[in-house]
Amino acid sequence: MCGIAGIFSFSQALNTAHIEGMVDALVARGPDDRGVWLDAEQGIALGHRRLSIIDLSPLGHQPMFSASGRYVISYNGELYNYRELRAQLDYPWHSESDTEVLLAAIEQWGIEKALPKLNGMFAFAIWDKQEQTLSLARDRMGEKPLYYGWVGKQFVFASELKAFHNLPGWPPAINREALYQLMQYSYIPAPHSIYKNISKLEPGFYLSIATGQQTLEPKAYWSYEAMVKENISKRVTYGEKEAADQLEAKLKYAVGQRMVADVGLGAFLSGGIDSSSIVALMQVQSTRPIETFTIGFEERGFDEAPYAKAVAEHLHTAHTELYVSSAKALDVIPKLSNIYDEPFADPSQIPTYLVSQLARQTVTVALSGDGGDELFGGYNRHFRGPGLWNILSAIPLPLRKIAALYNDKLDAISAEDFYRKLASTNANPEKVIKGSIPPLPQGGNTLNHPFAEWMMLQDGLTYFPGDILTKVDRAAMSVGLETRTPFTDPALMAFAWQLPLDMKIRDGKGKWLLRQVLSRYVPEKLIERPKAGFAIPVGQWLRGPLRSWAEDLLSPETLRQQELLNADAVQKLWLEHQLHLRNNEKQLWTILMFQSWLSNA
Repeated sequence: MCGIAGIFSFSQALNTAHIEGMVDALVARGPDDRGVWLDAEQGIALGHRRLSIIDLSPLGHQPMFSASGRYVISYNGELYNYRELRAQLDYPWHSESDTEVLLAAIEQWGIEKALPKLNGMFAFAIWDKQEQTLSLARDRMGEKPLYYGWVGKQFVFASELKAFHNLPGWPPAINREALYQLMQYSYIPAPHSIYKNISKLEPGFYLSIATGQQTLEPKAYWSYEAMVKENISKRVTYGEKEAADQLEAKLKYAVGQRMVADVGLGAFLSGGIDSSSIVALMQVQSTRPIETFTIGFEERGFDEAPYAKAVAEHLHTAHTELYVSSAKALDVIPKLSNIYDEPFADPSQIPTYLVSQLARQTVTVALSGDGGDELFGGYNRHFRGPGLWNILSAIPLPLRKIAALYNDKLDAISAEDFYRKLASTNANPEKVIKGSIPPLPQGGNTLNHPFAEWMMLQDGLTYFPGDILTKVDRAAMSVGLETRTPFTDPALMAFAWQLPLDMKIRDGKGKWLLRQVLSRYVPEKLIERPKAGFAIPVGQWLRGPLRSWAEDLLSPETLRQQELLNADAVQKLWLEHQLHLRNNEKQLWTILMFQSWLSNA
């Protein structure tokens, strides 16, 4: 895993110090090596920071040239099928790295035909000397980040926004539409970023830009929504054992592919269905105990470490757990604005950082169970939402609007609105943003299937890449740890969407079929419990040890000077929370993460 950056300058001379500064800002993503390549005549510069995972030798150094010399690449990621691709390519190999396989694939097939063949997580930039064209691409689900846009008259790109900080003309103005989305969802979905003129390349997209080109037109080479619809149309009737056998085989293969590394390998283990399934299938494919890592909290109701320990003991992993005091967790908060680099407010970012820090002491790669909820109906809204919607949609609209005066989640008038409110941190973000900002559309809405499946589709399009994958990537890469997610394997995702809904949600619980597979390795009693997530006691902290910090950031005088948030509305949320009138921890955490980021931007 690595960090990439670059500049394509049409009308001003390249400054070597600028590309070097961009690369150095990404040192945490790639502590093992540094590379810069520049062609002043063509106005192109590529930079790279390397975290060595496959082929640790200097032959994996980047930016890397193709054998013909036509292409130069700066690449962040892992291709899990690079050996299969290598066998299909006629190429004078110089290394064992997947970077060279990617170069060869593009040289032989062209970027449009090569991209759909890739099974992996990646973001890369490749310069075509012959066509004088720069192309950027991002993996199907958006595991690896890629920002791009204009700073002055220069087209720039990087793995993280911090790479742009020392460029002349930085920073641009705040993107108020993105601020609205942040307040609504606690993250900013692609293609938007917190800054005007800077975008995120969307998952499954690529972008090409030639000298003098001003208009950018990203193109999709793969679509999650299209994949979902295609595989739903292929549904067949499975027997329960047959379905479980196929799921086990596909998940085992996906896990095995992601265990290939020339460095230490482990896994995050929460003791839940998803991570336990991944660890179980790692252990059966390993000749030694898999290293597993868990964070525990001292607060009652927030500690899942005992469940993880029980699973680890049953599977005979080499387990490490670390109990974290409130003081230790609170110490992370000042680091968050730098780690996430863009406002981000999922509170589980704190334990995610701590477990990544713990794992990095021993390993360089960690597998995670992220993605299981989206594929197999694991969120409470997937199995509780449809029933609530059936009740709510039967209430006449006038009565629904009256009810909304007392509960702002009850004024939805369509299924799409209802999902948005279930998935929102703040159902009415316009109340806390100064001035009127119309909400932007998000996600697909054309799946003519049960409401639960429609919600799962939306989660895969929005929440999973925008929140879950962002949270894990930034936390892990800030300590130089690569994370891998077997549930994003293309064949596994396709199979999951071919399954009927009752093989996912049954008897008021999600992940039915995944539970059947896991029960072959772990007794039911060890993993059957209510879903808790990676929770921390934010609400308690805001009334206790974080109160002074929060009050400084939420100062009405400061908010009025910034002219971005409504000081009176924010104070109302704060007082309601302090007086125990309402639990506003989610809205307040989002506002606080934005304010903390703004004070350090």
